[in-house]
Amino acid sequence: MSYSEPVHTAAGTRRYSGASASGAPLTVRPISATEHLAFVRSQRSASFLQTPAWGRVKTEWRSESLGWFAGGQLVGAGLVLHRPVPKLERFTLAYLPEGPVIDWTGDLGGWLDPLAARLKAHGAFAIRLGPPVRTDTWSAVQVKEGVADPGTGRLTEVPGQWSDPVGARVADRLRGAGWLPQSPQDGFGVGHPQFKYELRLAGRTEEQLLQGMNQQWRRNIKKAAKEGVEVTVDTVGAGLKAFHDLYVHTAERDRFTPRPPGYFETMFAALSAEDPERIKLYLARHRDDLVAATILVRVGAHAVYSYGASSTEKREVRGSNACQWAMIRDSLAAGCDVYDLRGITPTLDADDPHVGLIRFKVGTGGQAVRYVGEWDLPLRPMVYRAFDLYMRRRER
Repeated sequence: MSYSEPVHTAAGTRRYSGASASGAPLTVRPISATEHLAFVRSQRSASFLQTPAWGRVKTEWRSESLGWFAGGQLVGAGLVLHRPVPKLERFTLAYLPEGPVIDWTGDLGGWLDPLAARLKAHGAFAIRLGPPVRTDTWSAVQVKEGVADPGTGRLTEVPGQWSDPVGARVADRLRGAGWLPQSPQDGFGVGHPQFKYELRLAGRTEEQLLQGMNQQWRRNIKKAAKEGVEVTVDTVGAGLKAFHDLYVHTAERDRFTPRPPGYFETMFAALSAEDPERIKLYLARHRDDLVAATILVRVGAHAVYSYGASSTEKREVRGSNACQWAMIRDSLAAGCDVYDLRGITPTLDADDPHVGLIRFKVGTGGQAVRYVGEWDLPLRPMVYRAFDLYMRRRER
């Protein structure tokens, strides 16, 4: 299972097809957090969910760092989160969110078979992973046309998208090897979203990014400045209490369950300790009133809009747009390739409450992206079936 398409790698790094230079298979073994972090830093970018620090954030999971070795050289790494099965604590689900960090254009069997063998030997009943590989991309223009067309109900019905052959082959190889797709139809599930909205930054200026936005976004950014909205950046977490208060207000208004304040305190402390530039809190104020707040996370050249909150009062001063523009500008200045606005649902139905999310994000002029999604490999089928039944009952 090998691919001929080029893969973008960090300067000075090599690609591995799933075997060492001598032809011997890759081996998988535990690595230290220091080794793991050094490998992540050697890449152009990686998901923050695949950094050692993320294991310290997910306190309800046990975490470990695994490395792939070609001979004695570390050529891949993954953060594995382990969760035990209820009433069968000796078995765990091994989860690699948005990972692992390997060469997905190579021989997948060479990479994933030793991972499966190692995890099964240490008590995993199944592996769940989310390859950071795209399958389809739609431009902002295509998305807008789909939204405007009453006969188009879903993003996947919009014609003319660019399809990535690497993503298609990864999905085919996983399916052929017995992996089971887990991404639901709407793109959101218990894991991470399959559909995202991204803004390309590489090779662009602030002026070009503004020009790529729709008129409403440009007008809102200008209005926030005219109204005197000031955005400050907090790198130590001093403003987390103010953020969380606004976040809870947002959750009540938009009807979602908020995370507790301790989650954000742990997240900020763990990610900041790993890298002082990893996480930042943006606070937009209008005449001393907090009107919007957002959290940005960056690993290498990949910047992620992670969480956001906004006040119901003073929405007309456009604090949310001011926060977004500040994060985009800072990501550009940091040399990022992409600004990731995270999940969207693929619905384009005007009557669906989720369509407002894609309308907001498409205003940036970026692109909608579908990834391969999350996949499970049952290692102990009977235990996996019991776990699947347990999860289905919980969701009722």
